[in-house]
Amino acid sequence: MKFTTNKLRLIFVTLAIVAFVSACQSGKTSKKLPEGVHEVVVKEVIQTSGYTYLLVKENDVETWLAVELMEAKAGETYYYKGGFMMKDFKSKELNRTFAEILFLDKISKTAEFPNEKTNANPHGTAMGVNGNTTQSTGKKTIEKAEVKVDPVKGGVTVADLFSKKADYAGKTVKIKGKVVKFSPDIMKKNWIHIQDGTDAGGKFDLTATSDITVNEGDIITIEGKVSLDKDFGYGYFYDVIIEDAKLIK
Repeated sequence: MKFTTNKLRLIFVTLAIVAFVSACQSGKTSKKLPEGVHEVVVKEVIQTSGYTYLLVKENDVETWLAVELMEAKAGETYYYKGGFMMKDFKSKELNRTFAEILFLDKISKTAEFPNEKTNANPHGTAMGVNGNTTQSTGKKTIEKAEVKVDPVKGGVTVADLFSKKADYAGKTVKIKGKVVKFSPDIMKKNWIHIQDGTDAGGKFDLTATSDITVNEGDIITIEGKVSLDKDFGYGYFYDVIIEDAKLIK
């Protein structure tokens, strides 16, 4: 069968249109992303007091993400890399269990992460961009707050615990401080960061696990058992931590 030049052109144009429509319908991007970076589209947003939960879609795969509180809307495109996966994670606040959810340190509207730092030493310290001392603790970098809290009678200070940690290992202590960060419902625990203004070689932020609920800015006194070199997995490693802390009136 012979085709005229016009018919051949029509066939080629038709094939090009079909290919273009097929590529658009596939929903897959041909854009090359930096290594390890994922591009996702938000399908659903759930806000809680401690986290923003995002149901996102990457190509044809849907995943739940958990990030620090942020404004987000369905249909928006975001980029992320890394993170740690939790299975059968239950949110007490939502009364809901996620079969799998990925916790992220950072999510961005661009595919570049120029200020990302590799935290090779989870217990090290660094200087912030404004000269403020920061302490890497667990998965997060905590900034030193402007705070001064007098120790509770019969209690210890943050500096005491870090400078004499071997003396306190396995012992129950009382400590008073200001809540600088509160993260609920991670690995079935609430995580409390307190500071009292004391510092031992750059260690000024103390983490405690508990079932109590507190607010950032609260001045609290807690009592709990001191544990050393505690590894919870998923990058949560602490050289000093207070476990099962109770609130002291």
